Amino acid sequence: MIKIIGVIALVAGAIMLVLGVMGIFGSLSTGMSPWAFTILGVVFFFAGISLLKHRKDTDAIASEK
Repeated sequence: MIKIIGVIALVAGAIMLVLGVMGIFGSLSTGMSPWAFTILGVVFFFAGISLLKHRKDTDAIASEK
């Protein structure tokens, strides 16, 4: 489950980052501030990478002893 969320965050971050950079350099108009897309893209991109890198994907619930 964690890896699925990580992949979704990674893809969303990459898309937002591309939209933001294209908006900053003037080749795309989105109706929002391109800086908002860029900042959110960076946050989501690194969050997705972090989730994929540091979490183990298990469906088993750890039992407390």
